[in-house]
Amino acid sequence: MIGRIALLALVAGTAGCAPQKKAEPLPAMVECDANRVLYLKGRQRAAIDESEALRHSGARRLRWIEPGSAVTMDFRVDRLNLHVDKTGIITDARCG
Repeated sequence: MIGRIALLALVAGTAGCAPQKKAEPLPAMVECDANRVLYLKGRQRAAIDESEALRHSGARRLRWIEPGSAVTMDFRVDRLNLHVDKTGIITDARCG
């Protein structure tokens, strides 16, 4: 019995000494900067090139927010939110 306890203690004590796998570097976080797309304010939604807005803002995702629409409250540093009025004119650009 004592031999088993000693063996378990020895195994448990050396488990932390095993060589650890080197951690992979984390991918760089992409952050949106809405200030770079404020030139879109006043433009019609239909005339916007979404890929250009993403490229200029640095965002990976684009979300259109219309008046009265339900949106999630989660904050995403890689998302550009373009707010439009009821006629489709862009009124604001924000990240999140």
